[in-house]
Amino acid sequence: MKASRAKAPQAELVHDKFHVSAHLNQAVDQVRRAEHKELMAAGDETLKGSRQLWLYNPMNFTEDQAASFAALRDSGLKVARAWAAKELFTKLWTYRYEGSARRFFKQWFGWVSRSRLKPLIKVAKMLKSHLENILTYLRHPITNAVTEGLNSKIQMIKSNARGFRSFDNYRIRILCFCGKLDLYPL
Repeated sequence: MKASRAKAPQAELVHDKFHVSAHLNQAVDQVRRAEHKELMAAGDETLKGSRQLWLYNPMNFTEDQAASFAALRDSGLKVARAWAAKELFTKLWTYRYEGSARRFFKQWFGWVSRSRLKPLIKVAKMLKSHLENILTYLRHPITNAVTEGLNSKIQMIKSNARGFRSFDNYRIRILCFCGKLDLYPL
């Protein structure tokens, strides 16, 4: 008779706000590109030079940018609907209870599914397939921002050195710059 093994508990994966919003921003940009191409073929330059407006946070706009964006946002363009869906999704991160967040996601997903915006629908389906890990963020609001910041510093060290003669020198430089060592004499 075989001894039964207890299953080890699986670690919960957390998908953070940054990466989800990056996927949504990419979908909005794809919608903008396709619509811009259609408009340009018809001789309309409405979306010309508006890429950054759709990707920036409206809170950081100058007065001119805010006025331009308000006109674009209220114009009834496909990209405006895609942007509205992206902005509405940010409300998910404010929920404290999983059940409420699930209901919100179900409504959001339904709206996006009927939007006929293919890049956004593709991202919505991807988010739906990872919904459990996205909702884990509500229980454990952690990100890998610190890790990505350290990796960025390490890449900067590597690039500034233009190569090291030995791995030990590379390791020492990383420990010195990323280890927050206090090298001042006592």
